Amino acid sequence: MEEKFLEKYADVLFWGISVARIQPYQTGDLILIRYDLAGRKLAEYVFKKILEKGMHPIQRITMSPTMEYHFYSIGKNFQLEFIPPGEEELYRNLNGLISILAPDSLTHLKDVDPEKIGKSILAYKRLRDILDERENQGEFGWTLGLVGTEALAKEAGISLEEYNEQIIKACYLDYPDPVKKWQEIYDQAKEIKNFLNSLKIKKVKVESDRCNLTVTIGDFRRWVGISGHNIPSFEIFTSPDWRGTEGVYFMNLPSFRKGNIVKNLKIEFKEGKVVNVEADEGLEFVKKQINIDPNASKIGEFSLTDKRFSRIDKFMAHTLYDENFGGEFGNCHIALGSSYAETYIYGGKNLTPEKKEELGFNDSALHWDLVNTESKRVTAELESGEKRVIYEDGMFLL
Repeated sequence: MEEKFLEKYADVLFWGISVARIQPYQTGDLILIRYDLAGRKLAEYVFKKILEKGMHPIQRITMSPTMEYHFYSIGKNFQLEFIPPGEEELYRNLNGLISILAPDSLTHLKDVDPEKIGKSILAYKRLRDILDERENQGEFGWTLGLVGTEALAKEAGISLEEYNEQIIKACYLDYPDPVKKWQEIYDQAKEIKNFLNSLKIKKVKVESDRCNLTVTIGDFRRWVGISGHNIPSFEIFTSPDWRGTEGVYFMNLPSFRKGNIVKNLKIEFKEGKVVNVEADEGLEFVKKQINIDPNASKIGEFSLTDKRFSRIDKFMAHTLYDENFGGEFGNCHIALGSSYAETYIYGGKNLTPEKKEELGFNDSALHWDLVNTESKRVTAELESGEKRVIYEDGMFLL
């Protein structure tokens, strides 16, 4: 990617963590930059940006695919669950996190026991909980960005040049002032969120060729999204009451997760829990993932993307982009596992563990987004009993 785009990209990522945090950033704040090796160039621009803002950049490079393979295949349980000294102290003082994803392999863990991957995910949940709590208190913000690699382009079935063109389009880096454009999208999304929140939706029903799913929204929920957390992000979502999920959901876009690939995943829910799964590829991995903990087989998110916002029109082999697919019909995705406290109408800092359980907010070490891009209709059942189509042909109907 050309230097001029990288500089704009760094500006957009900093805009992302700025709007994602409740309290404004201040001089001396600690910002962690976590990046894959192939994302180093963008990380350097972000590092410079943070310094210019008078904050402290802390940089961490992630494990290479070979390191990851050795970690999960050779590592004993006490090594998989090990958290280095000082890590918790760092997390308790972090004010921001910018993650730059640039994977050099997407399937390098396909021969690794998924249970070993699950042990590490569970061990690190306590660090994620620290950041969630800091975010709920308004002291922490985060965002993600993606850099194209040969591995991503190969799995997506396009050239690296085409892949980077999608990133430039999706992030509006071809605009003279992409931050201004993102602020416009951010403002436009408020209209949709305000509309959905005004409807007092009790349930939604998703119907497509291979989906027939009913999701109970639940009490004291709100629709959120386009909040700076992901760059790009065009989804409008909520965290439903997991107990009211019934029917069949179909993931038609392949999902790459923890070095594994899953294709054409069909999930059946009954009384809020997964009761059956089928897949053309990766079925055993799916079964292990949804058994990481008792809540991994329950829904934590329901999301819709309006194609009028998203310029993504190709499969990108990465959830960050695929869950924001625009194309002809937009997309819907659900997530198995943890819910988002920010969807509680009174704010995440007021959502206690007891209130979570009472209202059906899910809590899990897993959060796995599963995308459907079929032509679909989403019908809302309102508290008044009225039924209203709120999404069709890839667009919200206001």
